[in-house]
Amino acid sequence: QVQLVESGGGLVQPEGSLRLSCAGSGFTFPNYALTWARQAPGKGLEWVSSISSGGQFTIYADSVKGRFTISRDNRKNTLYLQMNSLKPEDTAVYYCAKYYRGWGPREDLFRVDVYEYRGQGTQVTVSS
Repeated sequence: QVQLVESGGGLVQPEGSLRLSCAGSGFTFPNYALTWARQAPGKGLEWVSSISSGGQFTIYADSVKGRFTISRDNRKNTLYLQMNSLKPEDTAVYYCAKYYRGWGPREDLFRVDVYEYRGQGTQVTVSS
């Protein structure tokens, strides 16, 4: 069965950095676009970034553009999110999710609430 397991979260001070990882199994990892999403306390699920199956296309939410970098290693079946210059408003549970094909329209990729598969999440807390 499809499994997505996030790791790398934790407590970090403002302006600090973290790198999240997401290990995928149970599907042909290189064939699918992947997405990071987050959910802050008391708020809905928010799309953060997506990467195409081969890694050649990436898109970011305006709130993280220039600070976060999404990448993937298809040899290791692993997705990454490098987060720099973290802010308290980045505090959230971060999820990786599997899109149903290699890439798609932005308005479709944004719809993280309808992705079929999502991991259990990893908590990121930005606080001094």
